Amino acid sequence: MTKKRMILTIFVLISLSLKCSESTENGAVKQQFSTDGRDVLIYTTAENTDLRLTLTEKNEFQPVGQLTESEVFVFVNPNKTFQTFLGIGGAITDASAEVFAKLPAEKQDELLKAYFDKTEGIGYTLARTSIHSCDFSSASFTYVSDEDKELNTFSINHDKQFRIPFIKKAIEAAGGDLLIFASPWSPPAFMKDNKNMLQGGKLLPEYYQSWALYYTKFIKAYEKEGIPIWGITIQNEPMAIQRWESCLYSATEERDYLKNHLGPVMKQEGLGDKKIIVWDHNRDFISHRANTIFDDPEASKYAWGIGFHWYEVWAGGQPMYDNLSNVAESYPDKKILFTEGCADSFDPQKYQYWPHAERYGESMINDFNRGTVGWTDWNILLDERGGPNHVSNFCFAPVHADTQEGELIYTPSYYYIGHFSKFIQPDAKRMSTVSSRSHLLCTSFMNVDGEMATIVMNHTDEKISYKLCIGLSAVTTVILPHAIQTFVY
Repeated sequence: MTKKRMILTIFVLISLSLKCSESTENGAVKQQFSTDGRDVLIYTTAENTDLRLTLTEKNEFQPVGQLTESEVFVFVNPNKTFQTFLGIGGAITDASAEVFAKLPAEKQDELLKAYFDKTEGIGYTLARTSIHSCDFSSASFTYVSDEDKELNTFSINHDKQFRIPFIKKAIEAAGGDLLIFASPWSPPAFMKDNKNMLQGGKLLPEYYQSWALYYTKFIKAYEKEGIPIWGITIQNEPMAIQRWESCLYSATEERDYLKNHLGPVMKQEGLGDKKIIVWDHNRDFISHRANTIFDDPEASKYAWGIGFHWYEVWAGGQPMYDNLSNVAESYPDKKILFTEGCADSFDPQKYQYWPHAERYGESMINDFNRGTVGWTDWNILLDERGGPNHVSNFCFAPVHADTQEGELIYTPSYYYIGHFSKFIQPDAKRMSTVSSRSHLLCTSFMNVDGEMATIVMNHTDEKISYKLCIGLSAVTTVILPHAIQTFVY
């Protein structure tokens, strides 16, 4: 956001929402915000209740008075703002598109509205898709014939059956504007040293240029279909040998491929404005990948930013949130984007399993508070088996379809994501937000129209009374056990 736009945003905020006074400290004039009498809407989702993104309270700010240590506070400071928000969304995979096509027309409309409508749904503004197949496709496929190094047979006809129609409907449901980025899981088998799209392997040097051109052909083909592509990631999970589509790049290999091949080819093909995202893997090694690529000026000039997933915890560790802070502090000119995350292996008895939702809430709050600009869930829709998936790697989605009954099943994760995506708009600025007690997680954003949203999450077994405090004013409320709230003011 430009300096002029930032000044305008603060002006609108003060004009629409706040009354302010001034005080002098060491000769400096500072804003002291007071929101006395201003309305606050509170939306709640809570375990063991019927509350699902429900407007539960209309409150108002009151003078805060003297703070006491016995009270719990969430402090928001609109004077201190940080990264600009890009969006929240999910992946439109072949699996999601195939399941969508099996739904009755009225259920298709319901799903589109639930995800992409800004009023009746949760207002997704971001989407990811794959460059040819991934594990969440019914089978492996590419866009070229075998051994076609010149890419003369390139065609996206496969995607025209399910995926492209679904994406077009999603764009329409989102009001005509949906930021879409694409990721490859593997080059075609003939381009790799193991001659297999699955089980890792590496891109052979003699195909570096062909594979770089492949991305550009994908972008141009999709845009010819009326689907704008905002950006690409270089490789999904480049350190993982998977039993599904996968390909390995060391940090230096990814750096040199970007610097010497992908970046220049994108520019030569007139696509230099498309965003290129490196890494696209877990938080654990993100700093090493950033250091290697961003410290090289020639490689760095092609990289918009770095993407990450949350699966480091599957190795038995803890979420490495602070690694994001390290990247944000080390490379403030680069963006950090969450590109994929999903709950664990599918179990139909766990559709309403609350810890899945809390994992979303915890990750989103911590990721945003450490500089992340956008957040992309994995499959937006899967069937009653957690698929389809051609290697039986079934998992959860926020919404599932019972394709036998033609019904949609909304999990708590859908609502937890909605507490962010419904109320934070693209180009919002994150504001300074902290809790006085560790059992409340919180983050806040200021939209460009001056409206603010604060998200507070309680993952304990206790009901907690607390105050949301801005300057000299506060709102007093209660959050239920295992609940999430969004304040809109």
